[in-house]
Amino acid sequence: MTITTIPLPEKVDYQNQSVAVPGTKRPGQTAHYQNAVYGLLDASSPVILTTLPQIFDNGYNMNPDARLLGHRPVISTEPLKFGPYVWQTYRQVDVRRRRIGSALHSLFQKGELKAEDMETVGIWSQNRPEWQLVEFALHAYRKVGVSLYDTLGKDSVEYIINHAQLAILFTTADHIPALLKMASKIPVLKMIVSFDPLDKQVRNALSAWGETVGVQIKELSEIESYGEANLVDPLPASLDQIASLCYTSGTTSNPKGAVLTHGNLATSAFSNMFGIDYPPNSCLLSYLPLAHIYERVVELTTVAVGGCIGFFTGDPLRLLEDAQFLKPHFFPSVPRVLNRVYQSAMAAGNVPGLKGALFRTAVQTKLDQLHATGVNTHPIWDRLVFRKIRAVLGGNLLLVSTGSAPISAEVIDFLKIAFFCEVTEENCGTCTHTFKGDPSCGGTIGPPQPVNEIKLVDVPSMNYTSEDKPNPRGELCVRGMNCFISYYKDEKNTTETLKDGWIHTGDVAEIDSHGRFKIIDRVKNIMKLAQGEYVALEKVENMYTACPIVQQMYVHGDSLQPYLLAVVIPDPIVLAPIASTILEKKITPENAAELKDAVKDPRVIDEVLSLLTQEAKRNNLAGFEFVKRIYLSTDPFTVDDNTLTPTLKLRRKDAYAKFKTELDGLYALGEPSSVSNKL
Repeated sequence: MTITTIPLPEKVDYQNQSVAVPGTKRPGQTAHYQNAVYGLLDASSPVILTTLPQIFDNGYNMNPDARLLGHRPVISTEPLKFGPYVWQTYRQVDVRRRRIGSALHSLFQKGELKAEDMETVGIWSQNRPEWQLVEFALHAYRKVGVSLYDTLGKDSVEYIINHAQLAILFTTADHIPALLKMASKIPVLKMIVSFDPLDKQVRNALSAWGETVGVQIKELSEIESYGEANLVDPLPASLDQIASLCYTSGTTSNPKGAVLTHGNLATSAFSNMFGIDYPPNSCLLSYLPLAHIYERVVELTTVAVGGCIGFFTGDPLRLLEDAQFLKPHFFPSVPRVLNRVYQSAMAAGNVPGLKGALFRTAVQTKLDQLHATGVNTHPIWDRLVFRKIRAVLGGNLLLVSTGSAPISAEVIDFLKIAFFCEVTEENCGTCTHTFKGDPSCGGTIGPPQPVNEIKLVDVPSMNYTSEDKPNPRGELCVRGMNCFISYYKDEKNTTETLKDGWIHTGDVAEIDSHGRFKIIDRVKNIMKLAQGEYVALEKVENMYTACPIVQQMYVHGDSLQPYLLAVVIPDPIVLAPIASTILEKKITPENAAELKDAVKDPRVIDEVLSLLTQEAKRNNLAGFEFVKRIYLSTDPFTVDDNTLTPTLKLRRKDAYAKFKTELDGLYALGEPSSVSNKL
C-alpha cells in the first residue's frame, strides 16, 4: 500500500493544537502533551512507515519513472559554468543502489572490509546525488551510515573514522590526499571510494600512495561494476536496526555520535507527511549539509511522497542561480539564511519615495490580513510587489521550513507574505511543527508531531517553572519513535541527555494558550555577571540577530564584570549607507577597504550600538542583557578559522580567542555611563 500525505482537516481548531494527557502532571514538570489533531502514533498504528527501505519504496511505487536525484553538470571550467539540471529517476536510482549495496555486502562478507560491532560506512562530501545513492544502498543492505561534514578539520575526521571504526569511506577527489596523509593515524581505514572519476595519471599516483599505507583507492563506478557482478536482493530491515551514527559538529569537544535506528529516521520523515499537501513530484533544493539530521529528514520526507531532490552546485554564491534553474517547491533553510533574505528584501523595498510607500503599504496590508485570517495571498500586492521577491527562489515555492535555531516572529510573518507560501518553524529534526494557516503561529514552533510527546521540566536556576503564569515554562523534553537511542560509546553524555526515556534538549520553552510551544532560552551557555544576574548568551545573540545591521554576532560576558560586550560583523549592504551618511562620502557595499576603515570610526560604532539597543528594547531584553560596548569588524567568523562549526554554529571559545585582545580592551575602558550607550 502506498501512503500519501495526510493534510490537515478542512476545519482546524487553532485554539487547541495540543492536549495534555490526563494523569501525567508531576511536581516540577508539566503534563505530557500530544498533537490534538492526529493524536500519538506508535509502531502498532495501522498506517505508518517504520524502516528506511519503506520510505524509498513508498516514493518509488508512486511513479518509478519520476525524477528523483538531479544535479547541474559542469559545462565549462574556464570560466566555471554549470548547465541546467539533469535527472535520475526512481527506477535508475533503484538499480544503482542495489549495485552499491551488493558490493558493500560482498566486501564485508568476504572479509575485505572488517567491522568491529557493526558494519559502518562513511560519507565525507558536500551534498550531491552520489551521497544519497550510497545512503539508499546502506539502508537497503543493513549497513550503518556515518556522515562527516564536508568542512570538518583533520582532527575531527580522524576522530570519527577511529571512533566509528570506518573501514571504507566514500568521498570526493579533493579529500583523498588528506586521508592518505593521516593514514598512519587511522589504521582502520582500508578503502577510499571517490565519487569523482579520476584522471588516469592522478589515479595511478593515488593508488601507488595508497599501497604504501595499506589503503585501496577505488572509483564509484568500480564499486557499481563489482556489485553488478555480485548482485543480491536487498536485505530485510527492522524498526530497531541501527541505520546511522550522526556525529555532532563538536562546538566544545570531540563530536558525539548519535545512534539512530531505521525507526527513528523513518518515523521522523513519516511524521512530516502530516499537515502538508505536496503536488506530484514536488521538488526540494538541497544545500544544507546532509551530515546534519535536519536536512536528512526533509530529504527522506521528499522521497517518501514521491518528490525529487535537486542538489546545489556546491557554491553558496550560486544558490540563487541554482534556484532559478530548479524552481523548487520546498526550500528547507535555517534562520541565518532567512534573516539575510529578510534583511535584503527590507533594504531593497523600504526606500524613499513612491516605491518605498507602496512597499510599506503592501507589507502592512498583507500582515494585517495574515494575522486576522491566516491568508497570505493578495490579488493586487502579490502581483505588484511580492512577485519579484518570490521569483528570487524560482517562483514556485509552496513551503519554506526553518529549524536548528530560533527565528523571530517578525521574520517568519514577513516571509509568509513575501513568498506567499507556507513558512513553518520546526524543532529537533523534527519533534514539533507549526500548523498550516495558523494566523498567529509566528515565533512559535507549533504543537508536537504525531510521533512525539513533549513535557517541560523546571529550571530553578533560571526561574522557569511549570507553574509560571500565564504560560508554563521549562526545559523542553521529548520522547517518541523518532528520538535517538544513545550516543555511541559515550555513556556519560547519553545519561546526561536521555533521562527516564526523555531527551532533554537544552532548549527552554513555554506552552501558550493554543497548545503551541515557543523556544525562549537555552539552558546551556549560562554565565553569571558580577552582580549575580544569570545570562543565557545564545538567547541574547538570537534576539539581536534580527537587527538588519547584524550579519554575525558574538556576545561575551565576564563573571567579574557587570555588563555584556559583543563582537559584531555588520552586513555590508546595511552598513554602507550608514557609513556614507556619517562619514559624508559615498561608500558602496563592495568597497571592503573603506568599510574596514569605517567600522573603526567611533561615530559608526555609536550608530550601530544605537540600532542594537533599539532591537534589545523591542525584544524586551532585561537591562543586564543589553550589550553595552561593541567591537565592529569586517573579519567574519568562518569554518576555516575554526570559529564556526560545519553547521555554522559559533564555537564560543574560539570566537573569544579570535577577538580576545579587543574584548579585553573594551572591558579595560570601565563600565559605560548608565545614561548613555556611547563608547
